[in-house]
Amino acid sequence: MTSSESEIMALLESRVDACQKKDVDRLMSFYAPDVVYYDVVPPLQFVGADDVRRNFVRWFDEYDGPISLETRDLSVVTGGDVAIAHMLHLDSGTRKNGLRSAIWVRSTVSCRRSNGTWLITHEHISVPINPENLQAWFPPDM
Repeated sequence: MTSSESEIMALLESRVDACQKKDVDRLMSFYAPDVVYYDVVPPLQFVGADDVRRNFVRWFDEYDGPISLETRDLSVVTGGDVAIAHMLHLDSGTRKNGLRSAIWVRSTVSCRRSNGTWLITHEHISVPINPENLQAWFPPDM
């Protein structure tokens, strides 16, 4: 593993930790000011740090307590000052309505290094669907 790959993996682990703790200020420190973020909720595209921050606050506010975000199948590729990572996340926790829920999401993250610092410049989140009923696929044991 290269040092750049290790740096990206550390950034992504810190990003997950900030999400789990719902620490929006720390989380936003990993994103470039001009980030473009595609999510599964309207308006589907969030452009710029302010829009992305509002989207994270919306997500955090859906949960009563911490969010569990388990990462699986992480793959990181770097070249020069750019990096691409993709992974699966199991997003789970207790919703404000008391319902315990879990959902798999797929995440692709693009990063750029500037002045020695890696920042996320693009992120794309998607939800796998069950092709039989076109509904979001949920883990069977939640």
